[in-house]
Amino acid sequence: MDLAKLLEDLSAGKMSALARAISTVENARPGFEDLLAAIHPRLGRAQRIGLTGPPGAGKSTLIERLVTALRARGDRVAVVAVDPTSPFSGGALLGDRIRMESVALDPGVYIRSMATRGSLGGLATSTREVCDVLDAAGFDRILIETVGVGQSELAVSRMADTTVLVLVPESGDGIQTLKSGVMEIADIYVVNKADRPGAEKLAREIEITLGIRKGNTFRHVPAHHGAGHSRKGARPAVEAAPDAEPVPVAWDHAVVATSAAKNEGLDDLLGALDRHYAWLQSSGELFARRKNRLVERTRDVVDRALRRWLWRETQVEQLIVGHAAALAEGRQSPYALAAEILQSLKDGMTEGAER
Repeated sequence: MDLAKLLEDLSAGKMSALARAISTVENARPGFEDLLAAIHPRLGRAQRIGLTGPPGAGKSTLIERLVTALRARGDRVAVVAVDPTSPFSGGALLGDRIRMESVALDPGVYIRSMATRGSLGGLATSTREVCDVLDAAGFDRILIETVGVGQSELAVSRMADTTVLVLVPESGDGIQTLKSGVMEIADIYVVNKADRPGAEKLAREIEITLGIRKGNTFRHVPAHHGAGHSRKGARPAVEAAPDAEPVPVAWDHAVVATSAAKNEGLDDLLGALDRHYAWLQSSGELFARRKNRLVERTRDVVDRALRRWLWRETQVEQLIVGHAAALAEGRQSPYALAAEILQSLKDGMTEGAER
């Protein structure tokens, strides 16, 4: 890979260079980390929006309509659509370009389908790095789509500036199970297919769930028996000192009703996305989230390098296979063998340092 030439073509906006850079990163080809290090100073321009939700929620159609609306405003938009990999065949459908055919040929839109390749979190391990390439290529918005129905699909919230959870009226019965997982990751909740029966009920349930979490579920309900009326001896409201630092106002989670198939509710969703991004910037939360993501990314890179070194450069795999019979016959436990392996690695590192 000619890194200098690739970076030059990427800066010039050549789609062929973008495709090569993404393939290099996605497949961890030689030099991919040098490429990522070189583009790192260019990052931070794009808003990264994660969209997750159960299968059949209409995420692809919603994204297609959202891309169309963003393009009408002049934004360059990239879509990273992550599909689960079959644990049996190792394949993935990757049909999002077909489902988004109305925007796929727009020169201001780039769609990349990726497989999870068995990784937890509902996202391919390299998804965040592919988003870095798209960010460096000058896209204004990066939409990351992944299937999410429980605890293992929460990784999208750790790689996006704004997380959108897409539900449909049929999700109402499962909202209690969703609540302990994906219900807690979103900044914006979308009730799609809102023309169906039960949509308003689902929206109310989401708002009640959010209110319970915040402790203000009944803030709009009048006080019982006039308890909220002013009375003699009541304490006056406490005013903040004029020189006190302003306390950042918490984000008021939005619940938006849409019908993507009918192109309804998209303006409300765009407005919620804009408001959330403005809040992120004004509150300092955008910097905090991105800083935390990069700290976590560094840990992931170290972890990836260690695993690569462990399984490719040492004799650990052969050692484990050599003890397979002892493990199966109960003469040795996996824990004792693992402790032995780790101790031998530590001893080897100590000997190397002493030399």
